[in-house]
Amino acid sequence: MTGERAALNPAGGDNPLLTVSVVIYRPDMSVLTATLQSLSNALKLLDTSRCKVFVIQNCDTDGIPKLLAANLNEVPFDLRQGHGNVGFGRAHNLVLHETGTFHLVLNPDIEMAEEALTHGLKFLEEHTDCGLITPHACWPDGTRQYLCKRYPALFDLLLRGFAPAFLKNLFSDRLARYEMSKETDEDVVWDPPIVSGCFMLFRGGLYRQLGGFDRRFFLYFEDFDLALRAGKVTRTAYVPAVRIVHEGGHAARKGLTHIKLFAKSALLFYKLHGFKLF
Repeated sequence: MTGERAALNPAGGDNPLLTVSVVIYRPDMSVLTATLQSLSNALKLLDTSRCKVFVIQNCDTDGIPKLLAANLNEVPFDLRQGHGNVGFGRAHNLVLHETGTFHLVLNPDIEMAEEALTHGLKFLEEHTDCGLITPHACWPDGTRQYLCKRYPALFDLLLRGFAPAFLKNLFSDRLARYEMSKETDEDVVWDPPIVSGCFMLFRGGLYRQLGGFDRRFFLYFEDFDLALRAGKVTRTAYVPAVRIVHEGGHAARKGLTHIKLFAKSALLFYKLHGFKLF
C-alpha cells in the first residue's frame, strides 16, 4: 500500500483516529530523530489531520521542540514538559484521557516500517475482539527480537537479564519457550500472555478502561502488568505484518541504578500477580 492512504474512519467528529505517546528521558538525539522520521512516514499513509503525537519529556534536554518541528512537520504534535522525571508509565498516563480511537505506546528507540501502522489499524478493524497488538521486531543488526513472553519465573528473569552467554546457551530451550520464539514467526499468534511496552497498539477505549499503566511502577514491568490486565478483558495478537526495529533493552548493562529499579519493579509485579520461582 505504499503511497496510498488507509481508508480507516471508525469514529467521526473531532476524536483523533490515532494518538501516539512517546516518553523521552535524556535521549540519544540521533536515535530519537530516526524514531520520529519513521513515525512520520507511517502516519503519512493515514489521515494525518486525524492523528496526534504526544511527546512527554521527562528531562531537561535542550533542542527537543526544534527536533519535533523538523521531523513531525506534517503531523500534529504536543510536547509536554516541566513535570520532571515522573517515570515511564506515569508519563504516558499524563495524556491518558486525550487518547484517540486507537492509541500507540511507542518507545523513543523504535524505527517502524512505513506500513506498520496501516497494517496494525487494518487488523484491529477486521478483528473486533482484539484490543492490543504487538509487532514483529528485530535488533538493529537484523537478528530477531522477541517481544512476546510467557509468565516469567524469577529464574527466567535472572537468566535472560543477567546470566553470562554460556549459561544462556545451556538453558537456550528454556529461554526460547519463555520468549515464545518458535511460536512468533510469520503467522499471527493470539493471546501471548505478556508483550513488550516498546510498541503497544491499543484500542483507545480499552487503554482508558485499563487506566493506562499502573503508576506504582517507576520503570520496568509496567508493560508486563498492563499486558496481563489487558488479557483479562480483551484478546492480544502478535501481528507479524507490523514490523519494527528496536534498539533498546539490556537493563543489566545500564548500571546499578537500573538494576535496582528492575529488582524493585519485579518485586511489585510478583506481589500483584503471583510469585513463580522456576
